[in-house]
Formats: sequence, structure tokens, C-alpha cells
Amino acid sequence: MNDSSGLILDVVAIRRRAGSRIDFTTRAGVGETCVGDVDVDGGLVDVDLLVETVVGGLTVSGTVRAHWSGPCRRCLIPVEGDVESELHEVFEVEPTEGETWPIVDERIDLTPSVREAVMLSLPLAPLCRESCRGPEPDRFPTGVADEGESSGDPRWAALDEIHFDQ
Repeated sequence: MNDSSGLILDVVAIRRRAGSRIDFTTRAGVGETCVGDVDVDGGLVDVDLLVETVVGGLTVSGTVRAHWSGPCRRCLIPVEGDVESELHEVFEVEPTEGETWPIVDERIDLTPSVREAVMLSLPLAPLCRESCRGPEPDRFPTGVADEGESSGDPRWAALDEIHFDQ
């Protein structure tokens, strides 16, 4: 029932019977899907959808899942995870711009709506772990201050000489 692209459905049969429904489950590519440095691995998504006829068109609802990878926003080590998004869309022969999707030649193309759902679910700035503090600045060539040497900014060194009695 689906076209070679994986997310284009032929809906002739379902549109002939009011109240008809079909389950549609597949893994397909949706093209480039990245937000900043976070990218869906291979542009591949898993969809588990229910397509139903309604007056004037079709509704598509279900779940879209994808695996993503990108750098931690603090320490830049590679991070990966999974996203899951709910999809609820309406397809019509004469779509309302920005609200519904088109039925063209008795086919619906799920690619744009699935891609949009995945991209809106991707993390904008992922963390490797909540306690990640990021990289430590290299304050000294050895990474450790020598004994008696201030570990702070040398412009504030004069303040190291001030001592307050308790």
C-alpha cells in the first residue's frame, strides 16, 4: 500500500469506504534532519500510524521515533538518544495552508509531516549527563598550580596578599 519512497501512501481504497482505517508501520528516510549539531542517524525514522477516513479527507495519528546523535553542549563529547513524537495530521484534497496537508492524485506524502514532528522533538542543546560541568580551562601548562602560585587570574594577584583576621 505504500510507494517506493516509504512514506507516500496510495489512499484510493481507503477513501472509497467511509470510516475505513488502516495501520501503517514502517522505517523510512525523511532526508536531512538536524537541528544545530544534533542529527537523526541516517535520516531514518520509525513510524507507527493509523490512517482513518473522515468527512472531506483523512486523519493520520500515531507515533514517530528516531535515534539522534550530537555533541554535549558543555563538554562536546558525543551524545546520543532517542526521540518519540506524537503525530496528528489531517489530509484534504483542498488543504488549508498551515493547517492541513494535501491529498494529491489519491496519495498522501507523510514525509514532510513526519520530518517536522521529528525535528521539533530533537534536543536543541543535549547534555551527556545533568552534572556535566564542561571542560576545565587550562590555567597552567601542567594543569596544576605550583605550590605558592595563585591559581587565579594574575591581574588579581595583589588580592592574594590581603588576609583578614578572624
